Amino acid sequence: MKSAVVFGAGSWGTALAAMLAERGLHVQLWGRDETLMREIAETRKNSRYLPTLKLPREIMVTHRMEELKAAELAVIVIPSKGLRSVAGEMKKAGVFRGGELLLSCTKGIELETGEQMSEIIGEIFPQHSLAALSGPNHAEEIAQQLPSAAVVASENPEVAVQLQGVFTLPWFRCYTSDDLTGVEWAGAMKNPYAIAAGIARGLNLGDNAIAALVTRALAEMVRFGVKQGGRVETFYGLSGVGDLVATCYSEHSRNNRVGKLLGQGKSLADIIAGTRMVAEGVPNTESLWRCARKIEASTPLLDEIYAMLYQGKPPKEALRELLGRDPRPEVD
Repeated sequence: MKSAVVFGAGSWGTALAAMLAERGLHVQLWGRDETLMREIAETRKNSRYLPTLKLPREIMVTHRMEELKAAELAVIVIPSKGLRSVAGEMKKAGVFRGGELLLSCTKGIELETGEQMSEIIGEIFPQHSLAALSGPNHAEEIAQQLPSAAVVASENPEVAVQLQGVFTLPWFRCYTSDDLTGVEWAGAMKNPYAIAAGIARGLNLGDNAIAALVTRALAEMVRFGVKQGGRVETFYGLSGVGDLVATCYSEHSRNNRVGKLLGQGKSLADIIAGTRMVAEGVPNTESLWRCARKIEASTPLLDEIYAMLYQGKPPKEALRELLGRDPRPEVD
């Protein structure tokens, strides 16, 4: 594989573009914001989302879809709320000529339909091979080429192996999976729990409480995710427990930062207004909560996170209700 186009110039899209260029591919980076893309083209830096990284001159940067040249790989890093709309623009602009591999790097579930990101992409581009990349990968550390690992999932094992080769570098190890459903649900589900971990940090509840939260969150992810069609072992892998641990404890996690500010007493509206980056856990919480109600999954943690974000429930009250639940076996 020699060429790729990255759709989405946030921190993760920018880091992936640099990573693919490092791998030796001819890379194009598309973003909607004309001002930002002109700045990146001129300075080779994304000062808004990833100021520590200087992009190679070889990366072509544009805000115009019509300027994009044919590429073998399309890496789609659009926030979950806007993915369907942007994918529709891609189709209208005719950016894919046929035969491209389409790789989703967005972690989310669509609110209106409960669909995975790859399902949305597959509906709009039914003739293309699909895959998803997920794992404990903060863009800030990828930009520094710190040791990292991820999993690339596709229902076609040959596609997964091909993409594994693309995303294997001396400092980045990539594994394969054929459980596309499990990998995408795991990647989306960890986001709300990262907000909860941040709330616990903001309330100064201590490490014991956060460790218990993360452990019970994993049990909830497995219970819910398997009902959606994922495999148990996937949730104990990089896209599940790996990403859950990273985002619940890391200072780089946007979801964790949102939770911490909530725990300190700030309102969700003020927090969202004060940040440019998308914290996927906020819309994901509503999407996942709706899905859980449809399939009658037991999600006590998710229920309380939803109540805090969307029903104005005070964090201390949510904590009291969780601790006051009837005692039960750990495996329940």
